[in-house]
Amino acid sequence: MVHKIPKWFQRMFPGYTWQLPNGQKTIYLTFDDGPIPEITEWVLDTLKKYNIKASFFVVGENVSKHPEIFRKLVKDRHVVGNHTFHHVRGWETSTPMYLVDAGLCKEVIMENGGDEPKYFRPPHGRIKPSQAKELRNQYELLMWNVLTIDYDKNFNEEKCLRNSIKATSKGAIVVFHDSLKAEKNLRYVLPRYIEHFLAQGYSFEPLP
Repeated sequence: MVHKIPKWFQRMFPGYTWQLPNGQKTIYLTFDDGPIPEITEWVLDTLKKYNIKASFFVVGENVSKHPEIFRKLVKDRHVVGNHTFHHVRGWETSTPMYLVDAGLCKEVIMENGGDEPKYFRPPHGRIKPSQAKELRNQYELLMWNVLTIDYDKNFNEEKCLRNSIKATSKGAIVVFHDSLKAEKNLRYVLPRYIEHFLAQGYSFEPLP
């Protein structure tokens, strides 16, 4: 499985942000697919324990179902990004419908106290050029260069941790998932991952 997105692949898609290298020992933690009560609250508590700010790419439908968790996320001053309302797959959705879904997510974010989102991340990383072209008028299209694969329940927790650490370097944008299918690995990996890099002198920052 690929944990680190190779630079040659990133260069094939120059209109997307894959990493944020600035010469500093900085890591950008991002969390996709929440908020949900079973795991997002634990993530927020874990980040608070280490005094870390992160970025959450929320699914609008989950914000509607769990507004109290979303408001806690906002209160804790984490960055919020748009991950569509229904977690739609761009390759399988018409561009007009995709844009409507993204618009619904933006609305529910702002209706529940969030700022207008600066960043958009396509679910599964799949997006048509026509969709990307339109969304760039409103957002920075934010991808990643480290995929933890925490969502694979058959993936050993220690291997997930080890591979995620190995793939991370200065300026990395790292993807975790605050979702039920990622819970087993996330609960094991996240605190250990944070502690490893704090001990190495890294800082964790929200997206700028």
